[in-house]
Amino acid sequence: MAVPANNNPKILIAENNPVLRGQLASELSSRGYRVLQSHEGDQALVAALAQRFDLILLDVLLPKMTGFDVLKRLRKTSQTPVMMLTACDAEDERIMGYREGADDCLPKPFSFTELFLRIEALLRRTRGDTDQRAEPSTLLIGELKLDRQKLQVSFQGRLVSLTPIQFRLLWILVLHQRESLSKPYLYQVVLEKEFNRYDRSLDMHLSRIRRKLVAAGVASDRLQTVHGKGYCFL
Repeated sequence: MAVPANNNPKILIAENNPVLRGQLASELSSRGYRVLQSHEGDQALVAALAQRFDLILLDVLLPKMTGFDVLKRLRKTSQTPVMMLTACDAEDERIMGYREGADDCLPKPFSFTELFLRIEALLRRTRGDTDQRAEPSTLLIGELKLDRQKLQVSFQGRLVSLTPIQFRLLWILVLHQRESLSKPYLYQVVLEKEFNRYDRSLDMHLSRIRRKLVAAGVASDRLQTVHGKGYCFL
């Protein structure tokens, strides 16, 4: 289904394989997305920092600068949603991707159907295309403030930089303060996919959120892992 012309997201494809890159660009364009292509890591980083994208498809094996290096540099100044394209069965690459701040990781080879479904799900979450009227616009827990409209988190007035996925995850946990939320529930509500006990994406996102909150001065025991149940914000 094509994206409405008045709201067509812009996607950067940073892929080393010219055949795959061309196929992705063609298929995305046919669905109404605006597309920019890049085949080198340094080139992709310059484009990502110079322009506003709704999503970046980032290959791990880019020449001149790897996808991991691009993501690490990008996350210093930008929280643009990133989907890493990793090698088949390379769990270490997916873990590294989430650790460096990727919002999703898709192993090759993949079907275009799965790719487009995951792109749509990621854009829905990061662009706020879901109906959230029942939720408040801000949450305030002591000196911790979450602003849903701006996707901003602050503690004692200082901003805490989170990716859109990390913000949504923290928002759900704070919204249900003192409740233990299960991993399957969080996968469905935040990541919008079925829980898989071999998938470490949720754990990696939680780990990064906890590290950033602690660095900002939030007590380390506020975001807790409840063994056998899930996660809880106290």
